[in-house]
Amino acid sequence: MAKAESENPYSKTVALPETNFPMKADLSKREVKQIQDWKTNKTFAKMKEIRKGRASFVLHDGPPYANGNFHTGHALNKILKDLILKSKTMSGLYADMIPGWDCHGLPIEVQVLKNLGKEARNTSPTELRKKCREYANEYIAKQGEDLTRFLCFWEEDNKYLTMAPEFEAKIVEVFGKLFEQGYIYKGKKPVYWCIDLATAHAEAEIEYQNHTSPSIYVKFPVEGKTNESVLIWTTTPWTLPANLAICFNPELEYAVFQSDSHGKLILATGLAEAVSQKTGLSLQKETVLSKDDLAKMVFRHPFLDQKSIPLFGPHVTLDAGTGCVHTAPGHGTDDYRVGTAAGLPPFSPVDDYGRYTDEFPLMKGIKIWDANPKIVEILKEKNALVHYSEFVHSYPHSWRSKKPLIFRATPQWFFSIDHANLREDSLKAIDKVNWIPDWGITRIRSMVESRPDWCLSRQRNWGVPIPSYTCTSCNHTHLTKESISHFIEIVKREGIEVWYEKSAKELLPSGTKCSQCGSEELKQDKDILDVWFDSGVSSFAVFGDSIGKEPADLYLEGSDQHRGWFQSSLWPSMAIRKVPPYKNVLTHGYVLDEKGHAMSKSLGNVINPTTDIINIYGADILRLWVSTQDFRDDVKVGKDSIKIVADNYRKIRNTFRYLLGNSKKEALSYFSNVNELERVDAFYLSKLYQLVEDLKKHYSQYQFHQVYQKLLLFCTVDLSQDYFEIIRDRMYCERRDSKLRKSSEFALAKILETLTILSAPILSFTAEEVWQEFGNQDSVFFHDFPTLQEYQNLDLEKDLAPIFEAKESVQKALEEARKKGLLGKSLEAKVQIETKSEDFRSLESFSEEDLELFFVVSQVELGSKTEGEALSELGTDKVKIRVLKPKQAECPRCWRHTRDIQKEGDLCKRCEEAIR
Repeated sequence: MAKAESENPYSKTVALPETNFPMKADLSKREVKQIQDWKTNKTFAKMKEIRKGRASFVLHDGPPYANGNFHTGHALNKILKDLILKSKTMSGLYADMIPGWDCHGLPIEVQVLKNLGKEARNTSPTELRKKCREYANEYIAKQGEDLTRFLCFWEEDNKYLTMAPEFEAKIVEVFGKLFEQGYIYKGKKPVYWCIDLATAHAEAEIEYQNHTSPSIYVKFPVEGKTNESVLIWTTTPWTLPANLAICFNPELEYAVFQSDSHGKLILATGLAEAVSQKTGLSLQKETVLSKDDLAKMVFRHPFLDQKSIPLFGPHVTLDAGTGCVHTAPGHGTDDYRVGTAAGLPPFSPVDDYGRYTDEFPLMKGIKIWDANPKIVEILKEKNALVHYSEFVHSYPHSWRSKKPLIFRATPQWFFSIDHANLREDSLKAIDKVNWIPDWGITRIRSMVESRPDWCLSRQRNWGVPIPSYTCTSCNHTHLTKESISHFIEIVKREGIEVWYEKSAKELLPSGTKCSQCGSEELKQDKDILDVWFDSGVSSFAVFGDSIGKEPADLYLEGSDQHRGWFQSSLWPSMAIRKVPPYKNVLTHGYVLDEKGHAMSKSLGNVINPTTDIINIYGADILRLWVSTQDFRDDVKVGKDSIKIVADNYRKIRNTFRYLLGNSKKEALSYFSNVNELERVDAFYLSKLYQLVEDLKKHYSQYQFHQVYQKLLLFCTVDLSQDYFEIIRDRMYCERRDSKLRKSSEFALAKILETLTILSAPILSFTAEEVWQEFGNQDSVFFHDFPTLQEYQNLDLEKDLAPIFEAKESVQKALEEARKKGLLGKSLEAKVQIETKSEDFRSLESFSEEDLELFFVVSQVELGSKTEGEALSELGTDKVKIRVLKPKQAECPRCWRHTRDIQKEGDLCKRCEEAIR
């Protein structure tokens, strides 16, 4: 209307409220001041204080790693949590979330060592841990700044750090309770091992990537048989020196096959054809072997002076290979299981860095990857290699070094998953948790069902030490309930560094002796706890014992945490409290680029939440983008999609600008009874009621994309396209004190107040700014979502439905006249409506003045009048619309062609009264 007012000589008579609300958002600069105001006014603390005593809602924050600034995936996660925190609070609950940071572990230690460069060799373990602590603190501060800049509410003096002294003491305390209850044991078994970092890895630290391995078919001669061998297939030639057995499936048929070039070969009958195709061998079946036949056999190693025995297990399948599985109990989970049952040792002639030990003197000191081709050559020399090729397959890699992992048997500390029926009890508990989306329960159940014992120990410096000792006399491991309790009390007083600063005697109860040989000479062990254990016990550190009675209401993390934090949190809680730490678990997908590719610096497709979004558009645009996504699946982001979100934000903002410019806070006191309102205003307040109910439901169900879509639709269609257009004439031309205008001002004020509160969880800055501009002195976050039950009017909505259906036809007819160049603005039109349909019969109950208002035309006539030549006509089976030019001149103030205008230049009677 800005242009219209400047052209209208009577525009100075239009009385509208003034607003300083800017048209251009310029959010990136102005948000910073608002953030400071929130801090100064302690808005978050007051927001919670107002709801104190109400039913609570606790969201437990999964701690991000204190390494690097937050990326877009972090932004998605943190903003989602903030949306939930604010929407739950404004739903009337006492909602809270204490943000946390994961501070120990491999990534930080590796980065610090990298930063030290050559100086790393001269850095003591104590100095290294100090630098790791400093590094973690640096990025906690940086990530905290990111969190604040995302407009997320949190209190800097109320956060949890896994490296805080009280948290470290709690980690040891929970470990002690688990040990006391029999869940912790030390054993030598194969674990995922990174030879580049010389440490064990847990399931949650593994990434699967494509890897090229040698694929070899090897003969193991049968003892006592001439020219007869069992044929195995392996992609890890380096494990052959550790072979102790060949495993078969007792349910499969095995046979002796005569080959054309390698004598007689034993393999599963069901794989003979596949083996022939892979190797090029011609195989002729000769003799079927029973299980007893196989069990009596002994096999000779192809190049070492040792033997292999036959074993049987269900893990042998017909999926690949020969059905005869090379078994090295020190280098595989299934191998270890069947080997241990048969009394075989977990033999592993490989050291921490992947080099052969003197247990394989032929290649002592050679790295396993370098040994692969050398072993293949030896097999060729021994005429034991039947076939060689290369095989590309998905293979476990380290999450940190990005290098392939190996299975290697080493002495480690484990958490027993099956002790005291823990796995079974956990599966039952999982069924009672609400998993969102619902496929989450299938994912977590499958992982829990197949989960091996949790390897807790790591061979690094930066972390919480496992408080075990070794006897220097007999090498026996010492760990007791009393020794752990004693150490915990010391840690509470002096911090975790005492483990490295004091002697074992100073850390153990007085008079402690080795239970094996009675010696008092003990020394501390060097292993630390898996960093996943640190975060896994966070519910104990943050909530103490209270969560035993009432688990956290929600855990919200990425879908990869089904095998990560959701599990590492589940096991200690189920073991000690007998309940899971969460009632609801909500997962979101990964953030991808607009083409659906993972973001990487090498591809140049990284979207940085700060530099690419906030610094250009503002954090409210980033938050709005988060709300647009159905985050249960992977989400896509790019510069084009952010621009679309920014354009839609402007539509919402312009809606607020119109509302501020056409209403005022005092208007909320104009009417106390909804029945006093004009029908059109009451109609849109009834629609507002439905919007409130829909959005409250969507907020409660975490369907923020539905909140966004319905909010945008209401602003752009219901308000801007329809309601604002309908009441435009009234707002600009009615007297300031007229009931018509006051009715609309009241409705606009109520709509403004309601939309501001409803949008606050998402558009936190904009909503706060609108709230203040509207004349409020407090924060929008101090108010709950409204209940507008008194404005619901289904009868009115039903009565007006024909008008809006007819309006669609009228607008089509008007547009047709514009296309012909016969019509400008709609107020230049007179509309005739003829209908015989019962659907439109109720139009006759409205005055022509009402219909003129709804259709935004100068004149409306009902019936079959045919005067004048129509500018356009539109006919359906229900209604016939004719658009004509009014005979009367245009009122220079309201631009309507009303029947009471006598000549050109005259004001209509309404305008005359308004300016009199």
